[in-house]
Amino acid sequence: MRYYLLLLLFSLPARGQLTLPECYRLAEQHYPLTKRYDLISKAAAYTIDNLQKGYLPQFSVNAQATYQSAVTQVPISIPGVNIPTMNKDQYKATVQLDQVIYDGGEIAKQQALQKSNEAVSRQQLQADLYALKDRINQLYFGILLADEQLKQNDLLLEDLKLGLKKTQAALDNGTAFRSNADLINAEILATEQHNIELANSREAYAKMLSLFIGIPVSNVEKPAALTLSDSIHRPELLSFDAQAKSLLLQDQLLTIGTRPKLGFFIQGGYGRPGLNMLDNSFQAYYMGGIRLSWSPSSFYTLKKKRALLVVNQQEIAVQKETFLFNTAMSVQQASAAVNKYQQLMASDDAIIKLRTQVKTAAIAQLENGVITGNDFLKEVNDENLARQNKSLHEMQWLLSQYNQQTTTGNL
Repeated sequence: MRYYLLLLLFSLPARGQLTLPECYRLAEQHYPLTKRYDLISKAAAYTIDNLQKGYLPQFSVNAQATYQSAVTQVPISIPGVNIPTMNKDQYKATVQLDQVIYDGGEIAKQQALQKSNEAVSRQQLQADLYALKDRINQLYFGILLADEQLKQNDLLLEDLKLGLKKTQAALDNGTAFRSNADLINAEILATEQHNIELANSREAYAKMLSLFIGIPVSNVEKPAALTLSDSIHRPELLSFDAQAKSLLLQDQLLTIGTRPKLGFFIQGGYGRPGLNMLDNSFQAYYMGGIRLSWSPSSFYTLKKKRALLVVNQQEIAVQKETFLFNTAMSVQQASAAVNKYQQLMASDDAIIKLRTQVKTAAIAQLENGVITGNDFLKEVNDENLARQNKSLHEMQWLLSQYNQQTTTGNL
């Protein structure tokens, strides 16, 4: 049976022992969602670059041809003077250059807002990826627990085979019944079946962990116990802070929207008529100047827009408070689990010691025909259960520690 287990474990691709922090790192690198980091950065860079071009001269080309039912005429008649009449069909093509002189700081603030939005997206993504740690914990400790159970099952098999050997000797001497040997043989077969189940469970955990981290998983290292901290440092908190900063920049943009804008323009054109309305021929022309624009109507909705931002800030504050409350509850539950398993572990060794003493006596009694095979199996299984409980409590104790630190964000 041991040969089967060794063959099963070594059939996995060879690699050194994996550590839990290494699995965290590899999972974050390998998880498909990680690709969003690059996409977020690219989208922000493109947007900021486009905003920067708002400082460059802006060109526009316009052309139009119109026909109108009436034209402007001079309502006087002077003998000997021919006053030209404008044509009803008119044509105009223009090229215009506009250059910002003062925009109230709008472009710079929009760039800052875009960078802030990028930070929000990155922090939200970091929070999503952080949830991977809990899934890695379950798989990693699942492998460790299966390894411990396989070791304990091997010890149980050794005890059963020793009991069978002594029973067979007693049977040969005529001091035992065949049924005792049959009972122990049946228990050996059942234990070997359980080994197969544990080995397959362990393999399933290893394959699932391999999918998360992107490399084959063979052996994993048992992590050390942690020094626990109840202080919360989750990435979600940074996400809430980034959202609040973004709202502050939006408020500043509202103020900028009430400021006047100043720029200059140059326009060149060709058409009929040109700038001289009394000349009915096609002409080229140009004009330039400074343009000041200001819209008092921006004040109409300013108060309500700011009130809406305040509501959004309060919503973020409520979400942050709720998150901290729920996280604190989860931390308390995890801490209680740590304490529970620590207390259970304190008595495990004493129970194992007593059960081992009883089992050792049962082996001698079985050999002398004092007890039956059922009595022997009971004592062997009781000792095995005590050892299994110790392994389970230790793994649960470590897992609860890492779950607690994952919940607080201190891993």
